[in-house]
Amino acid sequence: MASPQARLTEGSVGRHLVAMAVPVLFGILTMMLQSFIDMWFIGRVGDRELAALSFAFPVLMVVTSVAIGLGAGTSSVVARAIGANNHPRARRLATDSLILSFGITAAMALIGALTIWPLFRLLGAPEDMIPLIAGYMNILYAGVPFVVVGMVAMSSMRATGDTRLPSMLMVLASVTNIILDPILIFGVGPIPAMGLKGAAMAGLLSRLSIFIGAVYLMKTRQDLVTFNKPDKREMLSSWGDILHVGIPAAGTNAIIPIATGVITAMLAQYGPEAVAGFGVASRVESLTLVLFYTLSAVIGPFVGQNVSANLPDRIYRALRFCTVFCVGSGLLIALLLALSGEFIPGLFSDNIQVTSVARTFLLIVPISYGAYGMVMVMNASFNGMGKPMPAVHISVARMIVIYVPLAYVAEQFFGVAGIFCAYMAANIITGVIAYAWARSSVKDQCDIHAAPVAPVTDVA
Repeated sequence: MASPQARLTEGSVGRHLVAMAVPVLFGILTMMLQSFIDMWFIGRVGDRELAALSFAFPVLMVVTSVAIGLGAGTSSVVARAIGANNHPRARRLATDSLILSFGITAAMALIGALTIWPLFRLLGAPEDMIPLIAGYMNILYAGVPFVVVGMVAMSSMRATGDTRLPSMLMVLASVTNIILDPILIFGVGPIPAMGLKGAAMAGLLSRLSIFIGAVYLMKTRQDLVTFNKPDKREMLSSWGDILHVGIPAAGTNAIIPIATGVITAMLAQYGPEAVAGFGVASRVESLTLVLFYTLSAVIGPFVGQNVSANLPDRIYRALRFCTVFCVGSGLLIALLLALSGEFIPGLFSDNIQVTSVARTFLLIVPISYGAYGMVMVMNASFNGMGKPMPAVHISVARMIVIYVPLAYVAEQFFGVAGIFCAYMAANIITGVIAYAWARSSVKDQCDIHAAPVAPVTDVA
C-alpha cells in the first residue's frame, strides 16, 4: 500500500485546482439536493414537524461549525506533513484527528442530550412541541460523533489532493438518505411510519455510511490510519496542532449566524414579510455560492502541501487563479440574478412584499459575490498555511466591524436597501484586504514550514 504523495507540488496549478474542485462541487450539490428533499418530505408530514426541524437548526449549525473547524485543522496539518514528505507524521496526525474529533463530539452529544428541554425552552419552542423535538434530537445526538468524524476523515483524504473518493462518499450517502427518507418517514410494509424520527434515522444511517467508508478508504487506499498505540506526548502534540487551526476556523464560521441574527432583528421592524424575503434571498444565495465553497475546500490542501515544500510561486499562481475565477464568475452570477430577479423570488412566495425584498437583495448584494468568494478562498488559504488568525480577523471585520454598523447607519437613510448595500460594501472591502494579506503572508509561511522536521515513527 503506497503512502500518500505530495501530488500538488508539481504540475499545472490550474489543472490541479480544477481537477480537485469538480468532484467537490458535485458532492456539495448532491448534499444540498438531499437537504431540500429532506425538508420537502418532512413538510408533507405536517407543519409541526417542519417547525420542530427549524428549532433544531441552531444546534445543527453549531455541530457544522465544529466539524468545519476540526476538518480545517486536520486538512492543514496533514497536507503540510505530506508536502514535507513526512508520511508517518501525516498518518499519525490523521489518526489522532479521528480520536480527537470523536472525543469532542461525544462529549457535546452527551451534554446536548441532557439539556434538550431547557435548551429548547430557551430557544422559544412551545412546551407541547418539545417532546417532538426531543425525539428528533435524541437520534441526532446519537449520530453526531459519526457525522463529525466522517467529515474530518474526508478532510484528511482531501489533504492528499484526492477529492474524488470523499466526493463519491458524499454522493452515496445523499442517495442513501433520499431512498431511506420516505421509507422511514412514511413507513413501508413491516416498517412503521416514524415521521420526524424517521428523517433523523435516515440521516444517521447515511452519515454512518460516510464514517465507515471514509475510515476504510483512509486505511486501505491512502495509508492514513494506524492502529499502533501512539505516544501520549506525540498525540497531545497532534491535537494541539489540529486545534491551533481548528478552533479559530470553528469560531470564524460561528460569526456569520451571530451577525445574521442581528440583521434579521433589524429587518423585523419592517414586518415578517421583510424577514421572509431576506430568508428567500439567503436561500438563493446559498445555492449561488456553491462554486466558492468548492474552491475554498480545495485551496487549503493545495496551499498546505506547497507551503511545506517551500514553493511560494505555486501558491501565488493559485491565489491569482482563484481571484480571477471568483471575480469573473461573481460578475456573471450577479448579471444572471439581476435578469432573473423578477422570476426567482416568485418560486418561493406569491406575497408581493416578500418578493420585493428578495428582488432588492438579489439586485444589490450579488455585485459583491466575487469579493465574497475571495474572502472564502483566502481564509481557507490562511488555514492551509497553518496561520488561522488572519481568517478570524477578516471574518470579524467583515461581519461585526463593517457590515452590522454600516447596515445600521445606511438603514436610517435608505431602509432595507441600505442594509443590503452595507452587505455588498463589507464583502468588497474585506475581499480586497483578504487577497492582499494572503499574498503578503505566503513567503514567510513557506520559510517557517520548510524547516526540516524529524520523521515520526509509530510506537507499537
